[in-house]
Amino acid sequence: MPEHASERPDVFTWIDEAERARERAGLVRTLRPRPASSPLLDLASNDYLGLSRHPETVRGACEAAERWGAGATGSRLVTGTTELHAEFERELAAFCGFEAALVLSSGYAANLAAVTALSDRGTLVVSDAGNHASIVDGCRLSRAEVAVTPHGEPEAAHKTLAAHAGRALLVSDSVFSVDGDAAPLAAYAAACRAEGAALVVDDAHGLGVLGEGGRGALHAAGLAGAADVVATVTLSKSLGSQGGAVLGPAKVIRHLINTARTFIFDTGLAPAATGAALASLRLLQREPQRADRAREVAALLYERLTASGLTAARPDAAVVSVRSPSASEALRWAADCREAGLSVGCFRPPSVPDGISRLRLTARADLTGDEIGRAVETILRTAPAGARDLRATRDRPSPYQPADRTRTARQDPEGTAWGEFEK
Repeated sequence: MPEHASERPDVFTWIDEAERARERAGLVRTLRPRPASSPLLDLASNDYLGLSRHPETVRGACEAAERWGAGATGSRLVTGTTELHAEFERELAAFCGFEAALVLSSGYAANLAAVTALSDRGTLVVSDAGNHASIVDGCRLSRAEVAVTPHGEPEAAHKTLAAHAGRALLVSDSVFSVDGDAAPLAAYAAACRAEGAALVVDDAHGLGVLGEGGRGALHAAGLAGAADVVATVTLSKSLGSQGGAVLGPAKVIRHLINTARTFIFDTGLAPAATGAALASLRLLQREPQRADRAREVAALLYERLTASGLTAARPDAAVVSVRSPSASEALRWAADCREAGLSVGCFRPPSVPDGISRLRLTARADLTGDEIGRAVETILRTAPAGARDLRATRDRPSPYQPADRTRTARQDPEGTAWGEFEK
């Protein structure tokens, strides 16, 4: 040890207080490695179609690794693009109804790529207040003027776009990950077209669940393939793999290849993940009923839980959100479910934009009737006192949705306002 090392100040003492504050608020997060095989009934993952362990998906990963190697070996522009990547991009674009697609290492990277490459200092980016953290971070990195408009309110978005004279884009989730509610995509598109703005939609929770045969929310809204619409997707939810993609007009994809930093400077998606995603995509095309079943399971969970007095947001896709009286009770509720053999998600601040803690349930297409019944019984039996006396999440105005103004980066040049909307 260097001389006097013990006398040096601990530069991370501030972390101790931050950790104590998280403990007091019941917001400590920990990693829980899962075994290869678990007896738990899974309603926590985003494996909406139950494809992550499907034999065809696994075989697609194995065959790709055997043929192309374990890693991509470099960025997409150097050695990281294989014939498999190009094949998957063609099939994904065709399936979703877009002219072209570009695969990146994650859905997070895809959102960063789309937002930053399609905006600059002179651009206005209008962002829905309920957007995912990856969109929030894309807005932060874009150097554009950013306006955060009230969640799901196209009138506010239109008004904000109309007040800007230059280039603009509106960015929104298609299905919001907290409550599982769908964005008003048709109204958002109309607002954009009235003001000459582009529409960028993160369809992470729509692909595989919404639209004809799971082609996504934009396909369902009749917006897929439009010249003014760009979509981002993840391959880690309905397709049971890993990675992300941007879909849109071919010239937009060419622009991203040349300007998107999370594409240019990141190692390409591993061949195994690409092969798995391609296998799942082909399986979904053969079995389109999986998308219908995922929505059906979500509706059943919602109906049975609310009929028994719990408060849940009506699902528009495959996410069922159940309100908890507090963050600490949500954490205990999830732990009690786990002890009883059921794995559920637990969303607490800052992962929820309205500060309301929830259990988040994944409606998987491969759940049986018995498994749905077991899940409902477990959630009801372990529910904390007061869980049946809560008002519906969407029935109460959120403090993060101001009725009289839109929060913008210009109003808050240091970006501190973003903490209110941060996931």
